[in-house]
Amino acid sequence: MGIVSPTPIQTQTIPLLIEKNTDLVAQAQTGTGKTAAFGLPLLAKIDPSQPRIQGLVIAPTRELAKQIGKQLFRYTKYSAKVFVEVLAGGDKIDRQVTALQRPTHIIVVTPGRLIDLLKRRALTLEHVRHLILDEADEMLSMGFRKELQEILRQLPQRRTTWLFSATIPEGIAQLIREHMAANAPVLKIDRRHIVNRQIEHECIVVTRDEKLERICEFLETHSEDRGLIFCRTREIAIKVAQQLRSRGHAVDVLHGDLMQTERDKVMRGFKKLRVRVLVTTDVSARGIDVPDLAFVIHHQLPDQFDYYTHRSGRTARAGKTGLSLVLIDPRERHKIREMEQELSIEFREHR
Repeated sequence: MGIVSPTPIQTQTIPLLIEKNTDLVAQAQTGTGKTAAFGLPLLAKIDPSQPRIQGLVIAPTRELAKQIGKQLFRYTKYSAKVFVEVLAGGDKIDRQVTALQRPTHIIVVTPGRLIDLLKRRALTLEHVRHLILDEADEMLSMGFRKELQEILRQLPQRRTTWLFSATIPEGIAQLIREHMAANAPVLKIDRRHIVNRQIEHECIVVTRDEKLERICEFLETHSEDRGLIFCRTREIAIKVAQQLRSRGHAVDVLHGDLMQTERDKVMRGFKKLRVRVLVTTDVSARGIDVPDLAFVIHHQLPDQFDYYTHRSGRTARAGKTGLSLVLIDPRERHKIREMEQELSIEFREHR
């Protein structure tokens, strides 16, 4: 597939997980290569001759579940025939129930949809030996604590649990204590190793009232390019999108309160180039994987530096270059210096 050099998390996890049946806690953000880090060992542990669900991957959002499923499918093209099914909310459940009647070895699923399918007795988890929780902190922040507890109770036969999380808040620490081996290895990927070196980081010091004007100037100067604009809240994202539309820019907005059908419609328009720029919030941008995005604009800095890495990583994918542009309030200049030190990156003033 053209993947030659493993990322730090792949170097540390793949040999360990293939050689041993061990639980694992890995603190790592999006963009570290974690799908291969858990996906390749998982495929190695599946017995293709047993047409039962042996591996369970749980992801917080439909977009991320589909992205993981797509990657696993690519890997299975080079292995013994392992069948992967993606089951997420927003898709027709009856069609998923029918699909599960075929031989299935691995399911990639969102927590709510898995509970729905279990209630319908559409599948059984009794043969699951390997459980992966991806972006576990995001699942808790989206309110899936009860569902996760219920799912973990239904997996007494599992041999391994691999938990991947950008942060380890108390809720995740409690889940680890209650459901994972006390001696599980804990890996923490230094975030200075995960910022894509193909990304240029620039900033504009600007007051709140000047932000719209500067964004419009940028979009007009880079009229051939496509990208994302990140806002901290749903309300600000909607307002920015409306303002940009009124100025004649082809934009749409993606936020957490949209129905799944509306989210799909927005993403379809963006992928089919009907929309040039997507204004979005951090949570709703999980799993956005659109090639050839030239830039990311941060209308406001995120609360956590990890989110800056996640946002910026939407550009410069597949070996291409990209720009991450921060609109910074004069009072927040110190945050730029802090991010430079924390992430080993360098900002320059945008010209």
